[in-house]
Amino acid sequence: MSNAAARARLIEVIRSRSLTVGQSMKLASGGTTSYYFDMKRTMFDPEGLALIGDLVLDAVLPTGAELVGGLEMGAVPVALACAMRSHQRQTRRIGAFFVRKEVKEHGTRRLIEGLLPGESLGGRKVIILEDVTTTAGSAMKAIDAVRAAGAELDTVITVVDRLEGAAANLKREGLTLLPILTARDFGMH
Repeated sequence: MSNAAARARLIEVIRSRSLTVGQSMKLASGGTTSYYFDMKRTMFDPEGLALIGDLVLDAVLPTGAELVGGLEMGAVPVALACAMRSHQRQTRRIGAFFVRKEVKEHGTRRLIEGLLPGESLGGRKVIILEDVTTTAGSAMKAIDAVRAAGAELDTVITVVDRLEGAAANLKREGLTLLPILTARDFGMH
């Protein structure tokens, strides 16, 4: 399937499974909206997840990044789909990780999960992933953690950008936002 065909099909899947229009809902950014993307409904659909994996992988490969990840929970399925598709398509290997919202008091007590013992993000090129961006507040939590771990980072990829300031906020941090889709693809904004 071509990239354009995959994008068109993903828009259909998201519109039917994840987009709610009309009722007022609160966003993670604290604002309210009359349209909401509940991306878990698409990410837990086999076709939706495969489309996301392929489109995100296509965006990651030209960057030279070796790892993708982001803040739990929204970025986890996106990162895993991208990593899995890199293996299935036999492209360059793309590993995945995730950043916890807070360190747990048991187990390994790591903020960044998915790496082997002794493995580090230090000096490695990574991309932060998001399912939906509004202002990029969630992405910034992950960005701060991977920067503190020494990762090289210049790009954030989101499945859907709501076009409400994320790109400008990330640009101020020296980062580029690459959206797979935007609210305009759904007739919003």
